[in-house]
Amino acid sequence: MATPTLSALPDLSEAYPISEEQRAQYQRDGHIVIRNLASADEVAAYRPHISRVVEEGSRHYKPLHERNTYGKAFLQITNLWKRDENVARFVLARRFAQVAADLMGVDGVRLYHDQALYKEAHGGHTPWHQDQFYWPLDTDNTITLWMPLVDVSVTMGPVTFASGSHTGGFLGHMAISDESQDRYDDFVKERGYPQVNTAMKAGDATFHSGWTLHWAPGNDTDQTREVMTIIYYADGTRILQNPDNENRLTDLRVWHPGVQPGEPAVSDLNPLLYQRTR
Repeated sequence: MATPTLSALPDLSEAYPISEEQRAQYQRDGHIVIRNLASADEVAAYRPHISRVVEEGSRHYKPLHERNTYGKAFLQITNLWKRDENVARFVLARRFAQVAADLMGVDGVRLYHDQALYKEAHGGHTPWHQDQFYWPLDTDNTITLWMPLVDVSVTMGPVTFASGSHTGGFLGHMAISDESQDRYDDFVKERGYPQVNTAMKAGDATFHSGWTLHWAPGNDTDQTREVMTIIYYADGTRILQNPDNENRLTDLRVWHPGVQPGEPAVSDLNPLLYQRTR
């Protein structure tokens, strides 16, 4: 079967209605599953393009047994939208951005960056962490779409959320590591946050806040867990006046080139993907 060309790829601009109940659930829990955000046919059309970029970008990875904990968690390739115009059509999709804006209750969203997270067969766990520890963004309105490109069973390492943990905001300077796994695992249990994950079909998506604690078990199957993620933030967001760890300083240089602390978080890498019609 031939791989669809750019002109033949699904458009992904049709709206996906979000109910008040869904928005309230997201605001309460800090995460939500949106079923069938993309159809099986739509995912099938884009998957070969995404996987090709992942394969090309991951050739430098060592064998699984030679990597550290973070390296064993997944093959991680970022900004695929700048590497392939077919993938760009997926990443910049208005439908996905509209859902992100509706869940956060904002008028518009910009792209922070995308990343493919392919957890290989028998790959390791992804330690507990907060995404926004890494981001130099002066807002609570950040959100990540996590969409599997294949059906994901609970034994393949689906993302697992600590429901309600986003309400604590920034929990400290803790990078993804064995230490973050131990510390946040204790924290989640002490606070009694429910841990939630679910089997997902290709084209389902989770959305979670940048402050929501989450992790993923290892992949106990012989199949790669193929996932594409897209990170959004509210239009109008500024860069922190004082990006206060090396990761945030690095992200500022990489994802907001030329932008200074305190300035609007807008660069050529942060296009406006959705703006509500008033």
